[in-house]
Amino acid sequence: MLQRQGYTVGTRRVARLMREHHLLVAVKRASSRTTQSLQGEKPWSNRLENLEVSREDQGWVVDMTYVRLKGRFIYLAVLMDVFTRVIKAWQLGSHLSQSLTLKPLKDAFCRSVCEVHHSDQGAQYLSNAYVATLKAYGVEISLARRGRPWENGYAERLIRTLKEEAIHLNDYQDIHEAREDIGYFITQVYHQKRPHSALGYSTSKEFQRKTLS
Repeated sequence: MLQRQGYTVGTRRVARLMREHHLLVAVKRASSRTTQSLQGEKPWSNRLENLEVSREDQGWVVDMTYVRLKGRFIYLAVLMDVFTRVIKAWQLGSHLSQSLTLKPLKDAFCRSVCEVHHSDQGAQYLSNAYVATLKAYGVEISLARRGRPWENGYAERLIRTLKEEAIHLNDYQDIHEAREDIGYFITQVYHQKRPHSALGYSTSKEFQRKTLS
């Protein structure tokens, strides 16, 4: 981002300046488990693994994480387009309910439909209602193998970015404050200001506009 503004800097200088200004802080957070896998064999495999993603809506990835409030946890579900890194939809909820994952999927389908939908083996993503919605739109289901979180690496990296650059920098008092801050980060920072190395250091919205032009 500094280079985009005309500064001649490298990673070592930035790291040194951040240390001098006490901007590198290791934060230990309590955790909450979000992935509860369904037992038994699944009829789907990892279709994203060998897919050469070359256009928008070719592949979507999804994941969930927790957000810590005072004395309790709430939960965040995100849905991202692999090619543009645009977050197509997201949902924040008080419980790990079906609507937490199904609502962002339906919201995303109101604007476009993907070819391949990829997730881990979380129960919310393999429920009858969720799978039926994917099939109704003719979407190919892709599934990471159990115990291999790196097979959902695109979504895992997105979650890490959201936590390190937004969620862990705030002490949210309630779900409304969390929703407002996370929404601002996604729409104004992640989409509009944050460059992605995988996109040639363009922002996701810049890259999306380039591919449409």
